[in-house]
Amino acid sequence: MADEKMAIAKAINESLRKALETDPKVLVMGEDVGKLGGVFRVTDGLQKDFGEARVIDTPLAESGIVGTAIGLALRGYRPVVEIQFDGFVFPAYDQIVTQLAKMHARALGKVKLPVVIRIPYGGGIGAVEHHSESPEALFAHVAGLKVVSPSNAADAYWMMQQAIACDDPVIYFEPKRRYWDKGEVDTTAIPAPLHSARVVREGGDVTLAAYGPMVKTCLEAAAAAEEEGKSLEVVDMRSMSPIDFDTLQASVVKTRRLVVVHEAPVFLGTGAEVAARITERCFYHLEAPVLRVGGFHAPYPPARLEEDYLPGLDRVLDAVDRALAF
Repeated sequence: MADEKMAIAKAINESLRKALETDPKVLVMGEDVGKLGGVFRVTDGLQKDFGEARVIDTPLAESGIVGTAIGLALRGYRPVVEIQFDGFVFPAYDQIVTQLAKMHARALGKVKLPVVIRIPYGGGIGAVEHHSESPEALFAHVAGLKVVSPSNAADAYWMMQQAIACDDPVIYFEPKRRYWDKGEVDTTAIPAPLHSARVVREGGDVTLAAYGPMVKTCLEAAAAAEEEGKSLEVVDMRSMSPIDFDTLQASVVKTRRLVVVHEAPVFLGTGAEVAARITERCFYHLEAPVLRVGGFHAPYPPARLEEDYLPGLDRVLDAVDRALAF
């Protein structure tokens, strides 16, 4: 298989399959990942093909799942852990931030913990409480963790390969409402570095920076703005820790305006760090303050209200108009 059109969920499945085939030390663990194939069927067929010792159905105990993965990594394995939904990660938060993130520094570099934690995140699927959150900034704030999120099938495939190969712990956020978006995947390509941003649409008037589920929204906004004579450049950040500020800076130097978009609440979100850093780096280039678009600083609402909560086309375009008005 070289070039094939597949959904993001299928691309992750194929990537996990490739890793399991290539390295006997790779394990897949999580609630219902085996016999059921995951609630989104991302791990469908893997236990059947690789057995219960490689694709492991765990108890409903996130802290135990991550703690076990840490122990396995210390013994030379490369576990890939699934947290079934974003809001379920918090019972494991202590294990992640006080053990997984710190062990390398605590051991003065002698210990490596190649653990990947897969987290389906974000809204847009009409789910109940604790199933639609965007906690990426909580993990990006913690030194010792790498945090990434693909927005398309090709990145979903390759970024998973790179995350599994990484000797550091990687939090891999999967945009669940984009699981079934299809795209071309070249499984023989040479991928971009895991933490590099990418310009996915060229433009000259305003830069839109986003990651994960909001990249598609920003591309739709850029297409709509073009009909009004506005040229928007879209940068897919791809990584929230570390952040590729060089690519963002190069785009902002060209467009002189930046709008950062994410589903998570604007308050203390990833966009705050981007706004601060780009303001420092590009102060004399900017013709407008860096603007942020995101969710509200409130608990994620019931499904019938999520369309009003989530940033959509209108909120992105409103921010573009405000940036151009300065």
